[in-house]
Amino acid sequence: MKQYQATIGGKSVSADSDFTVLNPANGKEVGRAPNMGQKELDAAVSAAKAAFISWSSQSDAALQTACAAVAEKIEAHSAELAELITLEQGKPLNGMGSRWEMGGAVAWAGYTSGLSLPLKVLQDNEQGRVELHRKPLGVVGSITPWNFPVMIAVWHMLPALRTGNTVVIKPSPFTPLSTLRLVEIMNEVLPAGVVNVVTGDDQRFNLGGAMSSHPDIRKIVFTGSCATGQKVMQSAAETMKRLTLELGGNDAGIVLADSDPEKIAEGLFWGAFLNNGQTCAAMKRLYVHDSIHDAVCDALVAYAKNIPVGDGLDEKSMLGPIQNRMQFDKVARLVTDAKGRGKVLLGGEPGEGLFFPPTIVSGLSNGDALVDEEQFGPVLPIIRYHDVEEVIRLANDSPNGLGGSVWSSDKATAREVASRLECGSVWINKHGAIQPNAPFGGVKASGIGVEFSEEGLAEYTDIQVVFV
Repeated sequence: MKQYQATIGGKSVSADSDFTVLNPANGKEVGRAPNMGQKELDAAVSAAKAAFISWSSQSDAALQTACAAVAEKIEAHSAELAELITLEQGKPLNGMGSRWEMGGAVAWAGYTSGLSLPLKVLQDNEQGRVELHRKPLGVVGSITPWNFPVMIAVWHMLPALRTGNTVVIKPSPFTPLSTLRLVEIMNEVLPAGVVNVVTGDDQRFNLGGAMSSHPDIRKIVFTGSCATGQKVMQSAAETMKRLTLELGGNDAGIVLADSDPEKIAEGLFWGAFLNNGQTCAAMKRLYVHDSIHDAVCDALVAYAKNIPVGDGLDEKSMLGPIQNRMQFDKVARLVTDAKGRGKVLLGGEPGEGLFFPPTIVSGLSNGDALVDEEQFGPVLPIIRYHDVEEVIRLANDSPNGLGGSVWSSDKATAREVASRLECGSVWINKHGAIQPNAPFGGVKASGIGVEFSEEGLAEYTDIQVVFV
C-alpha cells in the first residue's frame, strides 16, 4: 500500500511512524500517512515563517498570479484528487460527490485568486491624508475536517496565500491523503515553505492543540465541531491568535403552508442529505406546516427511496457510507432513540459496515435527541407545526446558528420569516447553496468570523492606518 509523505519547506518529509487510512466503504487500507509530532510541527512552522519574509513582500499582482497558477494546478489534477477523496472519505465519484467537490475547489481557488483588498483612503484634504492598509498576518495554521478534505483545504489556504500569508495545514486523520497530495501539487508552483502540511493520528500527539498554542502561528482557521472549536479558542488565547472558526450547525428548514410538496421534495432531500448529511450547513431538522405535513413526508420518502447507496467507486452510487465508526455510532444512537419517540418513514436500520440508508423520521419535537443534536449523517427528523410564530421560536431554539431555510411559493412571506431566523446564512426554496462571492459563517455557537468573498479575505489581514 502506498506510503504518503508530508511536504515541509518544499521537501518530502516522513516521520518515525505512520498510521493507516481506511476506505470507509470496505474497511480496506488506502494508504499510510506520517504520524508527526512537535518536532515536525516546529519544522513546518519554521519553514513557513522563513518563507513569509519574501512571500509577503510580493506585489499584489504577483500574489494574484501565483494563486491563479495554484488554481490551474489543482484543476489539472482534479481527476486524481477526486478518486483519492472517494477512497478515503467514501463519497461517490458521481453526483454531488468527489468530482463535484473538486469542481467546487477549483471554482473557489479561481475566484479567490481574483480578489483583492486595495488601499482605502479614509481622508484626503487640507488636514492630511489617512490611509487604511491591509497587511498579512504571518503563518496561518489550518485545521480541516474529514467531510470535504480538499474543498475546505482550499477555502482555508487560498485566501491566506492571496493576502501574503504562509500556511501550515493539518488535515483530519481520517482523510489526510488527499491533502498530502494537494500540498505536494501546490508546491510544484509555489516557493518552498509557503505551504506546508503535517499529519498525525491524534492519538500519539495532539497536533491541533499544539498548533493553536504555537507562538509562531498568528492565526488559526478551523472547521469542525463546536466542542473542538471551543478548545481551539481556549488554546489560542495566550498568544492572542486571530481566529476563524466555522463550527457545527443544526440547521432548520421551514416549509410554509403554501408550498407544493412535489415541487420541493428534491430540494429538501439534497438540502438534508448532501454528502450523506455530513455537511456543516446541511438541513438537520425540517419543520412542516400541519396542513401539508403528510404530503411533504410522502413526497420526500418517494424521492429518497430511489437514491442509490453504495461504494463510491461505483458510478451508479449517489450516496456512500458514513465516513468513520465514531460518527456511525452517533447516528445509530440517535436513530434508536428516535424510534421510541416517533415514526420511521424510511430507512432506520444500519447496513453492512459503515453504510446507513437515508432515514426519515416523523413525529418528533424539540427536546428529542435527533432534533436537538447535530446528527451529521443521513437522517432527517420532520417536525409538525401549526403557526408561523411557533415555528420561528422552534427553529431558533438551538445554541447553533449556521444556516436555515424557508420554503414557500410566496417569496415575500418567505423573506419575512427568513429575516427572523438566528443564523448566518438563510436560503429561500433551497438549502446550503454556498458560493464564493458571498460571506459564509455562523452566529451563536456556530463560529466566529466568515469565509469567502472580500469579507473572508480580510480576515487574513491586520489593519494598519497610515496618517500622512
